[in-house]
This record gives sequence, C-alpha cells and structure tokens, in this order.
Amino acid sequence: MKKYHSLFRFKQFDVYQDEAAMKVGTDGVLLGAWSQFSPAQTILDVGTGTGLIALMAAQKNKNAQIFAVELDATAARQAGYNFDISPWKERLHIIEEDFKTFAPEILFDVIVSNPPFFTETIPATGAKRNIARHTIHLNLQDLIYKSALLLKPTGKLFMILPFDKESELLSIAQKAGLFITKMTYVKGHKQAKIKRILVTLQAYFEPLQTEELIIEITRHKYTTKYINLTRDFYLKM
Repeated sequence: MKKYHSLFRFKQFDVYQDEAAMKVGTDGVLLGAWSQFSPAQTILDVGTGTGLIALMAAQKNKNAQIFAVELDATAARQAGYNFDISPWKERLHIIEEDFKTFAPEILFDVIVSNPPFFTETIPATGAKRNIARHTIHLNLQDLIYKSALLLKPTGKLFMILPFDKESELLSIAQKAGLFITKMTYVKGHKQAKIKRILVTLQAYFEPLQTEELIIEITRHKYTTKYINLTRDFYLKM
C-alpha cells in the first residue's frame, strides 16, 4: 500500500492530502460542519477530493451510507485510503467516476459539494491546473441540475460558493425547480466583505432563512459562533 505523508489531523479522523489538488481548508470544514446530515440514510459527496466532507458526515451521522464521487484517480485513491483508516470505513464508499455520467441505483437524502469554482482567478499551473480543469468540467449548472435528479423528494443539497456566485445560483436553482431555503453569509472578520455563502437547496418550499457567520474577532481569535460550529472537528477548538 502506498504511504502518504501530508497529514491533517482532526479529533476523530485523519486526512492525508498529498495527492489531492484541493487540500483541507476552511471552506470544506465549514461546509461539513454546517450541513445537516441527520437523519439521512444516504449521503452523496460530489467531488470529494481528500474525502474530508464525507468523513465529517460519517462522524455526524452514525447510521448513513455515504458515497463519495471523485473524477481524479489519484484523489479518489487517497480519499479511499482516508476512508479505510477511519472509524467508519464500512459506511464510506469511494466512486471514481464523472458526476455528469454517474447513474446510481438509489436516490439520496443529502447531496453535499464544495466545488472549486475559481477558474477565473487561478493560473492553470501544477495542482491549480487540476482545480481549473475540474471547474470547467463540472460547472454550477451541471452540479445543480444533476443533483436535482438524484435527490429524494425530501432531499437537500448543501454547497459552499464564492459570494459572487449568488445571482447565478438563484437563477440556476429556479430553473432546476429547487428552492433556496437557507443562506449563511461568511465573513473573515466583522469589517471584511462577504467571502462565501453556505446554501441549502431542496425541491419543496420553505421560507428562506438568512444569517451571517463571522470567523475571527482578531487574527487567530475566533468568534463563539465559529468555535461552536467547528469544535467537534478541529483539535484545538
């Protein structure tokens, strides 16, 4: 078995990330911590990368079967390794496949994705070329339309996106027949501009809930809300 070296350690699992273009970062942890994985029985993580969000889902939901789709062969192999060394390997399933042609025999209670939508700003070199390639291959419309087909009638889609994708998101969701029912606007600190949005989409109407999440008070001094959200995962929270 191949040995990996670049390790990010969480409270209940480890993530090796040598071969994944998208390393462990705040976006992935935010999405995994924020998403509602219970009482789902079937969960799908689209573009799993290192497998981080799938592992967080397994920690939060002790019963669900969790499937993780990854196009890149080396990332899929590493995610599979991370699953195998976790406490939940029996419930975690890596699928090396193109999400656009993915044709499962089941529908999902939850679909979650941290898509790398940074084509416009990241130079196509080295690992960043892989990110840009994946972004071009699976755009926001592809992701939402396909997710709408794979969700159960009561299922939910959770994503984290750059704030400048908000208007595009609203348009695509409406065309796909999905309602946006929750949006959390993420800021690095109180005076900062909104950087990300955490969003919930589903096929049935519920009134939209909006909120703000500020990560830091000052550098490396975190807000109570952020600590409460992530404390079950980060070692030092």
